[in-house]
Amino acid sequence: MEIPACKTIRFVLGDQLSTTLSSLRDANPAQDVIVMAEPRDEATYVPHHRQKIVFILSAMRHFAQDLREMGFEVCYFDYQTHPTSSFTDALKLALKHHPVKQVIITEPGEWRILGEVAKWARTFDITLDVRADDRFFAPLSAFAEFAENRKELRMEYFYRQLRRTTGILMEQDGKPVGDQWNFDHDNRKRLPDDKRPPSPLTFKPDAITQTLLEHVAQDFPNACGKHEGFGWAVTRQDALKAIDHFIEHRLPLFGDYQDTMTVKSSTVYHALLSGYINVGLLLPDEVCRAAEDAYRNGKVPINAAEGFIRQILGWREYVRGLYWHMGRDYGKSSYFDARRPLPAFFWNGDIAMNCLHHAITETLDNAYAHHIQRLMVIGNFALLSGLDPKEVCEWYLAVYIDAFEWVELPNTYGMALYADGGKMASKPYAASGKYINRMSDYCSDCQYNPNKNTGPDACPFNALYWHFLDRNAEKLGNNPRLGMPYRNWSSMNGNSKTALIQQAESFLKQMDCGKTPQPSRQGSLW
Repeated sequence: MEIPACKTIRFVLGDQLSTTLSSLRDANPAQDVIVMAEPRDEATYVPHHRQKIVFILSAMRHFAQDLREMGFEVCYFDYQTHPTSSFTDALKLALKHHPVKQVIITEPGEWRILGEVAKWARTFDITLDVRADDRFFAPLSAFAEFAENRKELRMEYFYRQLRRTTGILMEQDGKPVGDQWNFDHDNRKRLPDDKRPPSPLTFKPDAITQTLLEHVAQDFPNACGKHEGFGWAVTRQDALKAIDHFIEHRLPLFGDYQDTMTVKSSTVYHALLSGYINVGLLLPDEVCRAAEDAYRNGKVPINAAEGFIRQILGWREYVRGLYWHMGRDYGKSSYFDARRPLPAFFWNGDIAMNCLHHAITETLDNAYAHHIQRLMVIGNFALLSGLDPKEVCEWYLAVYIDAFEWVELPNTYGMALYADGGKMASKPYAASGKYINRMSDYCSDCQYNPNKNTGPDACPFNALYWHFLDRNAEKLGNNPRLGMPYRNWSSMNGNSKTALIQQAESFLKQMDCGKTPQPSRQGSLW
């Protein structure tokens, strides 16, 4: 039986799972049909983590159920029984049953999908209404105004602007709470040996999720990572429970240990809410207000509340604005001309460096690693080793459950790899093994010694750090934030410099040959 024609199609993407979405706000169940799709291309254009695939598809299917319970007709193209290759393919099929003249959609979060959607009006001879995604604190025009005539686009100033606009963590006299905008200096403690962080809240897979878990390995053979330990929320109701659990059990110490890394916990005191926010199960405003309320009610200290809120109100808004401001070509060049292929151990964690092993294997096991693991271990290694930014960005996009290009690309290409030449960061986030030793307990059980620069058991990060500075001295030598390390490099004697360069090149040569360098225990301090 042919379905009666409707007046409007409302097309909802997989990261738009919010009933308050701009494209749904004035939707009428009596007149409109909602179209959702699981195109094959979206699940396979990079080898996404299996948990990421299950999370997004399960959340979409649960959201479709919610919409049906609200009285909407949902035309849903799942990959198993109604396969489509693209969003365009899905819309074409939907229009056969619903010959409408208008399609309404909230603006996609990525250039790639926007380019596809922009062709729909001409392709299908329809009126296309692309509405702003107002789930963010700031419209894209606000970042454009912020960026105008600025030589440096630093997050801190955009963050302060949004604090004033929203009133979050502000006093009535217009000053920030605690008389400081940023408490990052208080958020760099190493986790004491006797402290063990509580586990994050996880959720038992229901029938929808379980079905996807049973099929994901076979249906997506090129996907990466393990799916057996899946425990993510896939509904708004469970995501709200995750907020409450985080605020009660983890947020109070989140600030102190925000940057720490430990073998005792892969998540430390982090929230694990970014995936829920990025697909729309949670709204950034409600998450920030909940943390602010916890501070104002005396349940968490200011450094914890501010540090957490800055990740969402500050950093998340900033990278989204930067992504769209930089344009479609952002990410296509390489400031350091880095060309080294991604090593195989990025896909299995088989590397003797304990910090890399933990950060990568936890990523592959959980589809998650916290921001210091991503930036100062994996990203730092990729930067120092000269790995190809395109391959590194594709890896980050594939493996993390919260990764969409708008948030992943600036973080990886701009911040971790400095491949944009400083458009985002004031200096490369390059560090030796001494930083990792200071901020983690990884080194205590590692075959490499973070206090040694050369020799068979010297931490590779140390020689790679100096090798990176030396080979990029022409581009970085005048950076005021790198003055001290370059002075230290200049003051070294020639033999020390030569030994460091040779140490780094030996490591890189073995890696290029597909080997995972193993240290010799002979002469080790351990």
